[in-house]
Amino acid sequence: MLALLAVLDGLTGLGVRGWCVGAGAAAVIALLLGRALRRRSATLGPADRITLLRADLACAVAALAVSDGPVALLVVVAVVALVLDGVDGRVARRTRTVSALGARFDMEVDAFLILVLSADVAPRVGWWVLLIGAARYLLLGAARLLPWLRGELPPRPWCKVVAVVQGVVLVVAVSTVLPVVPTRLALAVALALLAESFGREVRDKWRLRGRPGEPGGAQEPAMVGRG
Repeated sequence: MLALLAVLDGLTGLGVRGWCVGAGAAAVIALLLGRALRRRSATLGPADRITLLRADLACAVAALAVSDGPVALLVVVAVVALVLDGVDGRVARRTRTVSALGARFDMEVDAFLILVLSADVAPRVGWWVLLIGAARYLLLGAARLLPWLRGELPPRPWCKVVAVVQGVVLVVAVSTVLPVVPTRLALAVALALLAESFGREVRDKWRLRGRPGEPGGAQEPAMVGRG
C-alpha cells in the first residue's frame, strides 16, 4: 500500500491528506483482517490475496479522492478494483479455497469502495448519494441492536448484481461523462435497487426470527459473508 501511494504521489502529488487517508484506511483494514485471521487460525489463500489487492486499490481511490487527484486516474484505479471483483471468486472456486472469511472480506471491500465513491460523488450530485455507501454500515449498526438481523441468509446472486450496479453507476458519476440530471437519475435507480435488496434481506430475516439455528433464534450462527 505504501508503495502504491508512493507511485500515485509521484504521478499526481497526493499531499498530506492523501497519504493520511490512504495509509490510515489500509492500516484499519490490515488490523481488522489480521484479527479475523487470528480468531479463525486461518491464512490468506490465492483468492484472498486478490481481494487484498482490491482493498489496496480502494484505499488508493480514497487517497486520490481527498487529494483532488486527476479524475481519469481515479476512474482507472476504481475500474481495476471493480474488474478484479469478478476474479477473486473464480480463483477461490478453481483452487477450492472458498471460505466464509474470504467471502466476508470480499463483501467488506466492496462496501468500502462503494462508500468511497459515493462520498466523492455526493458534493457534486447531492448528499443523498451517501445513502448508497452508508447502507451496508447502517445495517451492521442495526444488527448490533436487533439480534434477529445477525447471521446470514443463503446467498442470492441478485445481491452481487446490485453491488456491481452500484459500483458501475458510481464510477460513471465520478467520471462526469454524463450531465448532472442523467447522473442523478442513474444514481436514484441504483439507490432504489439497493433499498429493494436490503429491504428483502431484512424482511426474510424478520420472518425467520426466533427459529432455532436462524438469525435471532435460539442458536445464533456465526456471521458468514456472501461472495
